[in-house]
Amino acid sequence: MLPIMELIQEHPGLAPYLAADDVIDHGHPLVQQTADTLWADTGDAYSYAQAAFEFVRDTVPHSNDAGDPRVTWRASDVLGQRTGICYAKSHALAALLRARAIPAALCYQLLTEDDGSHPVIHGLIALRLPGRAGWSRLDPRGNKPGVDARFSLDTERLAFPVRPELGEIDHPVLYAAPPEPVLEALRTAPDRAALMRSLPTAVPAS
Repeated sequence: MLPIMELIQEHPGLAPYLAADDVIDHGHPLVQQTADTLWADTGDAYSYAQAAFEFVRDTVPHSNDAGDPRVTWRASDVLGQRTGICYAKSHALAALLRARAIPAALCYQLLTEDDGSHPVIHGLIALRLPGRAGWSRLDPRGNKPGVDARFSLDTERLAFPVRPELGEIDHPVLYAAPPEPVLEALRTAPDRAALMRSLPTAVPAS
């Protein structure tokens, strides 16, 4: 477990991290319906945030783990088709959180293979719950052998703690919308196999 790193907002204030757009489309009926169902089973921001995280982590398979060829990027499509890579699942979780007025940001890591080769950008989210100072990062990519991401606010329980000795990096910037390299990769890939060959290796700095 890692201490929470210092995170940097791309924008001042919280309004951009509550906004809807073409990707984090939390005004979509399916997103609203899913949020309403989860809220009915919880009823407060903390338990809702955990339920939303576990819902996306556990009921939307990571398409690479499942061998699913479909590429999703819009939050409502991720929830409707129940598939997506890390970026897409992060969009879905951000939408569910924003649907209940919980500020949610997109954030990224640079990860590599065990020998330091093939660096790629990995996506996760950060949220800011009422009454807490600062942001907490969560990773909804989905667990599997060797990956055990959890809902944890005081210490990070991410899917992939970075290994600096291999050149891996935690990017501190909190984005309100996906950076262009991430969105371009998702929108242009005809299938998952092509997407995995074109994953970005960098995101813009603050």
